[in-house]
Amino acid sequence: MEKLIYILQTYSGMLLESLGQTMLLTLLSLIFAFIIGLVFGLMNVGKNKALNFIGTVYVDAVRGVPLIVLAYFIYFGVPAAIKAAGFTDFKLTALQAGTIALSMNAGAYMAEIIRSGIQAVDKGQSEAARSIGMNSVQTMLYIVLPQAIKNSFPAIGNEFVINIKDSSVLNVIAVTELFYQANSVAGS
Repeated sequence: MEKLIYILQTYSGMLLESLGQTMLLTLLSLIFAFIIGLVFGLMNVGKNKALNFIGTVYVDAVRGVPLIVLAYFIYFGVPAAIKAAGFTDFKLTALQAGTIALSMNAGAYMAEIIRSGIQAVDKGQSEAARSIGMNSVQTMLYIVLPQAIKNSFPAIGNEFVINIKDSSVLNVIAVTELFYQANSVAGS
């Protein structure tokens, strides 16, 4: 018990700071993932074959790449490619690269969540909106999307929990989140 009190007194500031970092990373990535998911989810349910193809390729490609590989690519590969293109001042911090990687990864899953939420809305809702004179954009924006997002809340909550767990993978690019700091404390 004395050791626990000593650890908490000594390292509580570090652990609380890393908890804040983890929550910031998770919330930012969830917000960006929702936007990405909304865009690609709408692409996947639209009637345009080119947009369907782009949405499907993004979802399948990003979901097929492990998060650790995506994080390495964004943290090391993207700045190297941009520097090779002639922009010498470009640099990503570990938090920025981690947020981008986590957002892209969660965005692919979020696209499927939103797509399934849209497809779960009864066709009669769209038909009713059309019968009162709404066009397809108005129908999607005012009738279908609010219901789809409401139906998707449980899955979006699950994605939040998954983002918290996935943030621990980002310690490989030196994101000082909770798992990283806990390992540092354990090492001390």
